[in-house]
Amino acid sequence: MKKIYKYLFGLFLLSTITLVGFKYEDRYFEIAKNLDIFATLFKELNALYVDEINPNKAMRTSITAMLKELDPYTNFYPEDDIEEYRTMNAGKYNGIGATVNSENGEHTIVMIYQYSPADEAGLRIGDVLTEINGISLANRDSDELGRLLKGQTGTSVNISVKRYGESKPLTLSVKRAVVKTPNVPHYGLINDEVGYIQLKDFSATAATEIKTAYDEMKGLGMTKLVLDLRGNPGGLLNQAIDICNFFVEKGELIVETKGKVGQWNKKYLSTRNPLDLKIPIVVLINSSSASASEIVSGTLQDYDRGVIIGQKSFGKGLVQTTRPLSFNTQLKVTTAKYYIPSGRCIQAIDYSHRNEDGSVGKVPDSLKSTFYTKNRRPVYDGGGVDPDIHLEPKVLSELTEQLIEEGVIFDFATKYHAENISKKPLDNFTISNDLYKSFIAFAKSNGFSYLNEAEESLRSLEAIAKNDKGYQEMKPTLNELRAKLNSKNESDFMTYKEEISDELALEILSRYHYDKVMKFVSFEKDQEIQESLKLFKNMDKYHSILKGK
Repeated sequence: MKKIYKYLFGLFLLSTITLVGFKYEDRYFEIAKNLDIFATLFKELNALYVDEINPNKAMRTSITAMLKELDPYTNFYPEDDIEEYRTMNAGKYNGIGATVNSENGEHTIVMIYQYSPADEAGLRIGDVLTEINGISLANRDSDELGRLLKGQTGTSVNISVKRYGESKPLTLSVKRAVVKTPNVPHYGLINDEVGYIQLKDFSATAATEIKTAYDEMKGLGMTKLVLDLRGNPGGLLNQAIDICNFFVEKGELIVETKGKVGQWNKKYLSTRNPLDLKIPIVVLINSSSASASEIVSGTLQDYDRGVIIGQKSFGKGLVQTTRPLSFNTQLKVTTAKYYIPSGRCIQAIDYSHRNEDGSVGKVPDSLKSTFYTKNRRPVYDGGGVDPDIHLEPKVLSELTEQLIEEGVIFDFATKYHAENISKKPLDNFTISNDLYKSFIAFAKSNGFSYLNEAEESLRSLEAIAKNDKGYQEMKPTLNELRAKLNSKNESDFMTYKEEISDELALEILSRYHYDKVMKFVSFEKDQEIQESLKLFKNMDKYHSILKGK
């Protein structure tokens, strides 16, 4: 070990001597000087610190702290996380095809990809993983779990799970394979004219999947298109360019990147003949639509090629490039900003401060610059793509949010599926009154306690009142208030029955249809879809929006 430190120290010292020779390069001297300081500091720490220092953990902490000073998208991937890196870029990985949520010491399967190794082996959403190849998962974090699950294609892994309704753990053998995650989990005709495509990622096959969906629906009579980019975090730049190219003239600018290094200054044009230059398009976005989603929605807006409906997008106008490092590690580094055809950059002015939902929030007009679409409609930079038709986001009640966060809806769906494994719900599946009553009873029997804002305020008031000499006089009034709150909490289950039932139906349907559950969503309850259909029925309004009138 000492030889290694001597080697590192000698290397840093040599770098310092070499760089000092070029005194006019003050910047490089400062880099070399600080590398030398870091190396000698770590050498002394390792030699003298009272406890043993884990060099991998120490270096990872140092790297993480350094990158944290930059932007949220410049990341380091150690060798153990390369599978995650591959999944992001290629949309596939060697594994079992299941998403696991690790919380409170339990590792629960929350999604399974249809026809994946996990699906074929009989694993289910809601299964709690207890062992992998005989290794207990108790007190292991999600990173350790991921390393145990992933492996070479063709190899098998024995997974022990705790399943609802089973008294003993089950052990299933799962054969690892290349798992492909779909970019388009659902598409289809909403009515005789309007087609719908849900795009959730921009990995390597996104454009191909969009074209497949488009061609099929066109053959069925589609004359108008809704492209759903809500919740899409982005991905590969070339896929965004190809998708724009489907609806924009050949030879048009799609996006331009500008960075410190000249090689990142590039203009990307549409290079192929388009699929369709006339079909009316609505693009749906929200505060979680980012990066490549913003290139597609912003570019179609800049060319007045489609109407954007929803909420302001996330505001990520930065381009990342991956660079291989030593020992099979990777650096994903921000190298440029991208600018869409009007000349605007949708990067948030301050990406370090956002609303709780991730949205940019309102940017003062004084900080915005005005740009213009092809038809001279004004559009603005400063953070995200502003929709042409803005709709307030759907806000769930406190009760529904709490039922989701505490896993009550998830757990009931697991129970329902276990008891109705062979009874696949019909396309028009809804939560019956009897099933809803069973859900309320399930929530109560599992200790669910609805703590809303009023209840929290009452608890604070009681805590303060107990220190007051007149507490005994106030106590009856406080008890009366609590009784009224309890009564309201009970009635809230009926007040918000419809939205709770909708969330419950989605969770139950996911047990049978996996990530294709959007196919079974009632579009009648989707405000953005309904606004799109309303607009398509009034094509004069559609065209007037694009003309800037």
